[in-house]
Amino acid sequence: MKSRWFLWLMAVLMGSALAFPPAIIFGAEKMEEKKAPEKAKAQSATGELVSADAKMGTLTVKVKQKDMAFTAEGKAAKESLEKVKVGDTVTVSYTEKDGKMVTNSIKAAKAEKKEEKKM
Repeated sequence: MKSRWFLWLMAVLMGSALAFPPAIIFGAEKMEEKKAPEKAKAQSATGELVSADAKMGTLTVKVKQKDMAFTAEGKAAKESLEKVKVGDTVTVSYTEKDGKMVTNSIKAAKAEKKEEKKM
């Protein structure tokens, strides 16, 4: 009687071992596919506005002797693009999407005040 019980237990365990590993492996692959892509980090750049096209929603900012091209996304960014002019110092908050730098915020940076000393 004990030997039948032992054989039955071994058969169940072996059947389970053969049946479930493929399910575990395939289940792990599906879970990896379902992971949400990482959000792009928001970055900012401050520099001189070299060019701006409010209708197209594009702007170029010179940051540390390097021109950076941005695309304005959203109504607020395009409206703020209309308020700034070439030559202004601006701060642009942006993220990278599909290889492009997309901005949601464009702000005129405060100009540094130089006080002249009277002699």
